[in-house]
Amino acid sequence: MLGHLVGLLRVRVLRGVNLAIRDLRSSDPYIVIRMGKQKLKTRVVRKSVNPEWNDELTLSMEDPTLLVKLDVFDKDTFFDDPMGNAELDIRPLVEVVKMRLQGVEDNTVVKKLVPNRHNCLAEESAIYVSEGAVKQDVVLRLRNVECGEIELQLQWIDIPGAKGV
Repeated sequence: MLGHLVGLLRVRVLRGVNLAIRDLRSSDPYIVIRMGKQKLKTRVVRKSVNPEWNDELTLSMEDPTLLVKLDVFDKDTFFDDPMGNAELDIRPLVEVVKMRLQGVEDNTVVKKLVPNRHNCLAEESAIYVSEGAVKQDVVLRLRNVECGEIELQLQWIDIPGAKGV
């Protein structure tokens, strides 16, 4: 039953920073995260361009080469306005998971990713081991919008009985 899964990706959507205004003076933002056929959504934070979500969403990983796609929207009565989007390649995180690091000191940084033309990173992103889990702190710069960043923390979760990466 778990044969097609390689693991889980816990996405903690921490906050938005300086998001675009889509209502009179503010916005009512929420985020839709997609990966393959999966689609997850955060709660709506009313009247904020600096929302604090701290929502945990979990993606089932079948193909870790797929991009994680984020779309930010402003909740409205009839039509939700787009507030930007971003993509995240999780292959670097999966590469660290494949190392099967054991006995590593807590908060040891294993890999650092830098912003470039080919990613949506707003700043350097560290992949590290914390409490025996591989995690990544990410700040994504939103595209197709005048401003805004989204802060996330990713964590890989192995599933007993799954084929693994």
